[in-house]
Amino acid sequence: MKLIEAMKKVKENKEKILDLQKKISENCAHLNIETPLYPDAEQKVISWAQSCEDLTQENIRLLTSIQRTNLQTVVDITLGDKTVSKNVAEWVWRRREYAAIDLNTYNKMTDRGLSEGKGRSSTGVDLDLKIVRKYNPETRDKKIMMFKSEPFAIDAKLEVINAITDLIES
Repeated sequence: MKLIEAMKKVKENKEKILDLQKKISENCAHLNIETPLYPDAEQKVISWAQSCEDLTQENIRLLTSIQRTNLQTVVDITLGDKTVSKNVAEWVWRRREYAAIDLNTYNKMTDRGLSEGKGRSSTGVDLDLKIVRKYNPETRDKKIMMFKSEPFAIDAKLEVINAITDLIES
């Protein structure tokens, strides 16, 4: 089974569980004057509940195998002018949160709305005002470009990896 197939199976199992839970809810009891939808409703409810348990156990097995595969599969992705190697789990975290956090860090490096020009001191002396930056704007701009494009690079690479990587089962 490929990684993507396991992820789809987990999603499919969750949908099946929801459907079975709905059937259980609708058929778990009735008034004595009603005719149950299923003549063997008690067995059906027990069977549906068991199916839900089986599906949750299958999902746990699949999700554990997905985690194992993600931790053991190393992927190279080119970011900027550098190739970076990380396992799939690390790339997933970069994609979910940390590329955006790093982008936000570099977006904080601004001139803070300050402007250069002429000014006057409190004693009336004329001054030339210059902005003193504590960062390199060129480096900042390169980092911003890299962190903006990183999620797209990760998505593209992981889409291929998920399709071709065999699931590592215990």
